[in-house]
Amino acid sequence: MALSDHVGFADIEREYGIAEKHVKSLMRDTLKTGSYRTWRKRVRDFGDRRAHYK
Repeated sequence: MALSDHVGFADIEREYGIAEKHVKSLMRDTLKTGSYRTWRKRVRDFGDRRAHYK
């Protein structure tokens, strides 16, 4: 779910009970370094744009 651009951290926490900090830690441990950096950039960029979609 965390890799999807359409699912927010709040949705993950509501469904699985995993906080944003722990999702980021899990992704850091699971993904390759470059993949993690790319994912974090996408999450930050999409988070900034998300306010415009509401």
